[in-house]
Amino acid sequence: MEPGFVKADSNNLPRIDAIMLGRFFASNNDFCSSEFRNIKTSMSSRASYGDDAVSYVQLKRENKFCTVKCKICPEHKVHAKLYGCTLVVDEEDDIILSVQCQDCVASQGGCKHAIAFLMWVHRRSEEPSCTSVECYWKKSKLSQVGTTIKYMTAKELSKGNPILPANPSVFNNFLEEARKRKVEDCQLLKYQPTYSESETSAISMHQLTYKFKERCVEDFLKKVEITASLIKKVEEETREQSNSALWFELRYGRITASRAFEVSRCKTSDGTLISLILGGKIPDTPAMKRGRVLENEVRKTVESKIKKKS
Repeated sequence: MEPGFVKADSNNLPRIDAIMLGRFFASNNDFCSSEFRNIKTSMSSRASYGDDAVSYVQLKRENKFCTVKCKICPEHKVHAKLYGCTLVVDEEDDIILSVQCQDCVASQGGCKHAIAFLMWVHRRSEEPSCTSVECYWKKSKLSQVGTTIKYMTAKELSKGNPILPANPSVFNNFLEEARKRKVEDCQLLKYQPTYSESETSAISMHQLTYKFKERCVEDFLKKVEITASLIKKVEEETREQSNSALWFELRYGRITASRAFEVSRCKTSDGTLISLILGGKIPDTPAMKRGRVLENEVRKTVESKIKKKS
């Protein structure tokens, strides 16, 4: 321990809240820039690393300034030399003045270890007060791997939340509320014994074969009855074609005029054409995606040149 410093514990650490963190990151170019997506900053902030890597925390208070130092274990070399990190906080004005890592080669531009230590202090500030005092002047869990701890499981690396006991009433309440609201587009409801398809969805080839699975095709055809009024209703609900889920559902397994033309010239018994008839899709390529994006732009350009709406 350095001269003038004392061991850090749950009672004497400086308080760092979310507002202080936001001000610090917004004003520090090492961690916040228009060219950064801050993915590394987010990864360094995770509790699964910082809580197991921070060790030997000490602090010193001088007037309104609090200096907190720690040793942090690099996750790529758990038995290498520990890196030193220093955090300076203005406790009177609630400002984070600086956080630096002294030993990392990337410390000049703001490294992950400084972020991990800062977020560690923040998490300790958010913890509820307890009757006992926890001392933070101790060896980190990460640096003990292979010495006193021979191995660590994934469960030990993270502080998992306890699994709540099963409560079937929540599920039953959801089903009851869904019935009241007449919800039809929920996949979970389709597995309930009381679920019934809508009148138009029930005539899809998939639903018909599932409902009337018989050995003889004549029996199947006798049970399948589609009235003219139902056909009219289907036509009204599928006018938007590709924007309608029912349109895709009713096309499944159907032989359209264009499909009949392709079948008449197909020489493969079980190829791509059969897959498309049964609902398969052609893989989307980058060129196809680009074409869909440019289609509207090209149409607008042509309309402006010929001065006519298409």
